[in-house]
Amino acid sequence: MKRSTKFLATAVAAVALFFSTNANAQSPKLGVGVNVGVPTSDAYNFAIGADLRYQFDIDKQLSVPITAGYTRLMGKEIGNTGIDYADFGYIPAKVGLKYFFNDSGSGAYGLAEAGAGFSTQSGGGTSFVYSPAIGYSWSNGLDLGAKYEGLSKNSVNTGYFGLRLAYGFKL
Repeated sequence: MKRSTKFLATAVAAVALFFSTNANAQSPKLGVGVNVGVPTSDAYNFAIGADLRYQFDIDKQLSVPITAGYTRLMGKEIGNTGIDYADFGYIPAKVGLKYFFNDSGSGAYGLAEAGAGFSTQSGGGTSFVYSPAIGYSWSNGLDLGAKYEGLSKNSVNTGYFGLRLAYGFKL
């Protein structure tokens, strides 16, 4: 059996286990968020983006978020030349684990996500994307998180430190 087939079979089995475990948990949630941040590369001024996050609960403290959106790193001027670095846009598609530090299903949390970042520039390719975060989720649906989102491709790394403000609702 090919390695990719084994990986796919394992992933499908894990998702099936999560969904079957979720049967007695809370309703899944859908969140809409806005991200702003400061890039770690000298080529960019700021980062801005938006995302959708589908989250299903394993139990009240542990959830599996699936996130996709669009992020743009805005290029800044090269020295004093009047010429800017090109902007860089990408579509992050991530899956992760979100752990609430109390058993209410809201409040302070830690989050770790990983996936792929698909460049929107011609020939830009795909990067590995990862995003650790901490945040606070209120029971009324508001969510505020601080995160780092990193991109890595062919030993070239960039990313940004940012804030995510979101609103989530039960499905």
